[in-house]
Amino acid sequence: MSNVRSIVDWLEDGARSAVRSEDVLAELCARLVECGIPLGRAAVFVTTPHPDIMGRSFRWEPGAEVKVSAAPWELMQTAEFRDSPVAAVYRTGELLRRHLDDPNCPDDFAMLRNLRAEGTTDYVAFPLVFTNGHIHVATWTTKRKGGFTPQEFSALESITAPLARVAEVRALQRTAQNLLDTYIGHQAGERIMAGKIRRGYIEAIRAAIWLSDMRGFTTLSERLPPQELIDLLNRYFDAQVPAILESGGEVLKFMGDGLLAIFPIANDDDVAAVCRRALACALAVRDRVAELPRKAEDAEGTRFGLALHAGEVMYGNIGGGNRLDFTCIGPAVNLAARLEKVAAKLGETIVASAAFARHFPGELVSRGEFPVAGFAAPQTVYGFPQ
Repeated sequence: MSNVRSIVDWLEDGARSAVRSEDVLAELCARLVECGIPLGRAAVFVTTPHPDIMGRSFRWEPGAEVKVSAAPWELMQTAEFRDSPVAAVYRTGELLRRHLDDPNCPDDFAMLRNLRAEGTTDYVAFPLVFTNGHIHVATWTTKRKGGFTPQEFSALESITAPLARVAEVRALQRTAQNLLDTYIGHQAGERIMAGKIRRGYIEAIRAAIWLSDMRGFTTLSERLPPQELIDLLNRYFDAQVPAILESGGEVLKFMGDGLLAIFPIANDDDVAAVCRRALACALAVRDRVAELPRKAEDAEGTRFGLALHAGEVMYGNIGGGNRLDFTCIGPAVNLAARLEKVAAKLGETIVASAAFARHFPGELVSRGEFPVAGFAAPQTVYGFPQ
């Protein structure tokens, strides 16, 4: 077990040879096997703040790549999870070990009965305690008769603390990215993670601009109970956000019932293609919003308006003091906002500017010229043929 010291040193140095979190477990298990520890299976379970998942699991088996799985929040309510040894370690923060080839071993977890049937002889789950006191879990098994020797168990125990430090650093990095993705979007989050966080950092980019708004929201907010209103808004945004992200867009801001998104344009050759993706997304969202559940007394259901424009925006950090917002501003954004109001007056669901519509001759037709606040000249508004 003398080589275990080198594993501890590797972990204490941050396991820097392993790029991804799954690579850490793969290399760690390879090093342990080289030390003579007969691992049958290994897994690490780490919880991270995320709106959809409670954490991730990393599972290693000999001769296979590490399998990474995301665990939804609903998993915590299942009997399978509540009655698992991993959940027991989460609850107690204490090590759990079961000598499965011992006739007197407690038969207290269904998962262990399955492992025993597969030939596993020893199972141990160590709590990985982060510096904030939160408990995560690492588990190890072997199929060798008699299980882990005292020296092998001691070796696994010795790597637990440095493994917890590595897992915590990787988890914090992922948490930061999760939170940035959740609250400001992936592309803006990448820029912030890259260090572009100084107030006043701005870059000019070209983009197709999406600005949508729910119709009659003020009336709804007065009529519906608060929780029912929030549930409606979430369903309404669920009909838009996934479609925007799948189409290469970036959701920048929720403004009550309004949504601002952009579809970045890399170069002039991409303009028509990006606008085409944005328009296809708009049509898909129109259908999704129309399919939202409605009450019997609500004949019209959820209605919304959407303005599409293409132009240059200023994209970056704006704010006061140390409270910043990574967003986009500029005349192009203002025009999209004004056109959405024109859509409401026209009773149209989707309208577009001339700069956007010129990529769809025959598909989008003029609805006329309209005065727009903040712009000297009237703006031609385009929609679908009626």
